Amino acid sequence: MDAQRYSQLVKQTKIGKQLPDAVYLHKDTIFSLPSELQSFIPAVANAVKLGPEQWNIIKLFKRDFRLSLLHYPNFYDDPYPALSQSLNVDLTRLNHKITSYSGTDNPPILHRKETMIDPNHPEFETFKMITQEGENAGLYENSRLIGFKSSWMHLIKQHGYELVDGRLFRASAVSNNIEATGIDRHRTAIVRHELSAPMKTLVKHGYLEGEHSIFDYGCGRGDDLRELEAHGLDAIGWDPNFCPDTEKLNSDIVNLGFVLNVIEDQHERLDALLGAWELSDRLLVVSVMLANESYISQFKPYKDGVITSRNTFQKYYAQSEIKSYLERSLQEGVITVAPGIFYIFKDKLAEQTYLQRKYKRSHRWEQLTNSQTLDSKDKARLVIAQKQELFNSFWNVCLELGRIPANDEFSESQQVRDLVGSHKKAFSLLKESYDISEFKKAEKSRQEDLLLYFAMELFEKRKPYTQQSEALKRDIKALFTDYKAAINLATELLFAIADTNLISNQCKKAHNSLSASLLNPGHSLILHKQFIDELPLLLRTYVGAGLQMYGELDEELDLIKIHIISGKLTLCSYDDFEKSVPFLVERIKIKMAEQDIDFFDYVDERRRPPLLNKHLYLSNDDKNKNKQENFDKRLARILEITPEKEALIQRIELETSLDKANKKIRGFTLVKK
Repeated sequence: MDAQRYSQLVKQTKIGKQLPDAVYLHKDTIFSLPSELQSFIPAVANAVKLGPEQWNIIKLFKRDFRLSLLHYPNFYDDPYPALSQSLNVDLTRLNHKITSYSGTDNPPILHRKETMIDPNHPEFETFKMITQEGENAGLYENSRLIGFKSSWMHLIKQHGYELVDGRLFRASAVSNNIEATGIDRHRTAIVRHELSAPMKTLVKHGYLEGEHSIFDYGCGRGDDLRELEAHGLDAIGWDPNFCPDTEKLNSDIVNLGFVLNVIEDQHERLDALLGAWELSDRLLVVSVMLANESYISQFKPYKDGVITSRNTFQKYYAQSEIKSYLERSLQEGVITVAPGIFYIFKDKLAEQTYLQRKYKRSHRWEQLTNSQTLDSKDKARLVIAQKQELFNSFWNVCLELGRIPANDEFSESQQVRDLVGSHKKAFSLLKESYDISEFKKAEKSRQEDLLLYFAMELFEKRKPYTQQSEALKRDIKALFTDYKAAINLATELLFAIADTNLISNQCKKAHNSLSASLLNPGHSLILHKQFIDELPLLLRTYVGAGLQMYGELDEELDLIKIHIISGKLTLCSYDDFEKSVPFLVERIKIKMAEQDIDFFDYVDERRRPPLLNKHLYLSNDDKNKNKQENFDKRLARILEITPEKEALIQRIELETSLDKANKKIRGFTLVKK
């Protein structure tokens, strides 16, 4: 066989671990090679006097006329077998070299063994599972660190895992007598230095970006929690041995990570699953250790699991078995995220969002146009492409005004006109390249701002059209046709705030769209003053009409309450709104129908009512939202109130309840007195 033929045959080889410059395969798979290679490889081994027991892995080089015969004595027994001897044969120079690793403490090791054997081999699934565990643990992210035994073991430890019976564990038990003393599950929690595999899936899918609260059910020593908290995330955990005093609180996401494996009592196992599910408001993440029958059979059976070599109980699952168990126990659909990792959504809208994002296709478009002579419009587009910065600035002014700017409203107007002829023509061309929906939003926003302005002007002596500014005249012409039409619309808008049904519907609409608010159906909508501009136009007019009597909003004012039926507007000021529990300092009730204002001062600090459930008024991007919500839920349990509703109590009631619970408020935590 010559080099050319050898190269052709290696390229035809589809089985084995395919690397850029070589193919690795076990000699048990040699029958899958082209027939010429099947006979050639043993012939080479015989030629260099290498007995069949001295090699079991073949390395076929793709670019050189070379091959290596490698010996991994524990290939089938060791998950990451060490190389004992390597024989490299240079078939061009007809020489060979033997390298022994039997005396070294740091030999090369083998990974991804399933790629080197036939897929029908009985060990294929076990090998594949071992590789997947390493993937989930993040061990293969830097391939340069995995090739030798000591660096591989260091990497495993660095990632917070241990090898037990050839499998990667977050935890390892060392109880000496399982039958006599029971299982010391608290010995299972080892120190990790990065997020666990299920937590990494949450990172991947965007669930750890700050908007979700997290509860780690069975958190061990809290390694995940420390990592999450270091990133400013709202995360708490409970563990029967390490964190038994932590209160089990409902959270958006609950993680039940590798807990079901270590509970030997089936009833207790189910209780843990149901308990975690009850605590999850949006998503439960369940992860378990997987293994097949051939792997499990090597251990001593115990109840429905096995006793490992470390004398610890493990209930290994098959993928289909654990999924069926979860579906049967929770009566919910279960989504497989990775081997041994599952999502169960309680929030079905969130589930649909996840699935839509998961199955959304990315398109690769073909070029369907042909080159042709450019017409004048094409030439103008080319000019726009060449002067991108100029036309970006022009488009931004269009968005700011909600209309095409006049010549004196864009500083580089002359350059635009020299290039394409006029502002109108430039706008027409840009509509084809820019997002016209953004312009439509800007146009509508400007119309609403002007209608609100004209409606508020009706409270004063209205200026005639001739006394309006030139910019406002342009707005009126572009957005309303004429001044009379604008004033008629503003008048209708002002009268509409007396329609309680309309106000009620708009409050519901606002509650669904605002960054944060609290709706008391049929009574009121409460929001922080920073969200006024997000209100629908009718409610902005309602608030504006009330403020016509009061004046501008002071910096000290915090919350605004829109009364749906009574035609009132309440303004509330707190001593320090940034605190976990602010206290009311002043309440101002504006009675529009009666054209009157009532002021209520709380000078005496002992009489100041607390603002409870403050998280309802914070947007999701507020830096304190998560810890405020977590705090509010804890406090709600002590006060026996609902954390998702307005709660009106006196300061003395708050203090009495805290005393009774032997708690005091420290920042955003409740601590023992």
